[in-house]
Amino acid sequence: MKKIGFLSFGHWGNSPSSRTRSAGDVLLQSIELAVAAEEVGADGAFFRVHHFAQQLSSPFPLLAAVAARTHRIEIGTGVIDMRYENPLYMAEEAGAVDLISGGRLQLGISRGSGEQVVDGWRYFGYAPSEGETHADLARDHTEAFYEVIRGKGFAQPAPRPMFANPPGLLRVEPHSEGLRDRIWWGSGSDATAQWAARLGMNLQTSTLKNDESGLPLHVQQAAQIRAYREAWKEAGHTREPRVSVTRSIFALVNDQDRAYFGRGTQASDTVGFLDDDVQKIFGRNYVGEPDALIEQLSKDEAIAAADTLLLTIPNQLGVDYCAHVLEAILKHVAPGLGWR
Repeated sequence: MKKIGFLSFGHWGNSPSSRTRSAGDVLLQSIELAVAAEEVGADGAFFRVHHFAQQLSSPFPLLAAVAARTHRIEIGTGVIDMRYENPLYMAEEAGAVDLISGGRLQLGISRGSGEQVVDGWRYFGYAPSEGETHADLARDHTEAFYEVIRGKGFAQPAPRPMFANPPGLLRVEPHSEGLRDRIWWGSGSDATAQWAARLGMNLQTSTLKNDESGLPLHVQQAAQIRAYREAWKEAGHTREPRVSVTRSIFALVNDQDRAYFGRGTQASDTVGFLDDDVQKIFGRNYVGEPDALIEQLSKDEAIAAADTLLLTIPNQLGVDYCAHVLEAILKHVAPGLGWR
């Protein structure tokens, strides 16, 4: 059994072929898609965060709206770029969303990936300390955020406050108990997966990672997950961690599917570079009739090692079609693999 959700990049653009022509379109349709995903039996509604792009960029208002419209489905991100975040303000926002959702928030955070602008976090008022890199900046913000959401008091109360305070040092409010166990680190390397394990965060893997061995992506990610679980065990954490894998999977079950995806897409891994000089490996797409997909996906070692699968969806094709994409996997593919 696996939890199966969707991951939306939230693209929008003024194209005649797009159902999301504006930021308003993609935000409102994201809410409706989460509702539809819950109705067809999906387990998660996750959203990518990209700044300075015609994509989703402000996750907490969207997550709060999704939380208010849904009842069962997990809601989350994959991922928030921590280079841009004020850790304490983010703790307030995350706590509020988690309380609105009744404890369904699964918050994916990370260093982020390729950007639209040079050093975009600087425009948000953040910069690495002397001698540190932008990756260090992300980890510094992450550690501060992760500590604050413990709920321990740390701020000295004013001697004459406007409102009466509880005794002792004050914490960031609102605090949501249990949220700290539902923070995920989006890892692009074995080393950062092990770092996340030592801190006690869950693990998100994407459709790409640093190419550390030349092997297929799913094999490298399976090794990454094993390294993460070993580091988790060595750290002595008492709970069982969660691990997600993201894939682009499209079942061809009707003529519309075949028109959109039946002409062949990226059927093998590729390698390339994003915003640094580290070679990346980008995962293949899985496209085919359900029986063929079951055969292909049964060989994906990373999916087998994970408890959660996030499916990328073509959000510009509209809510109804994206809900169909999810339902096709849930009904025609997942049972054949023992996921349902």
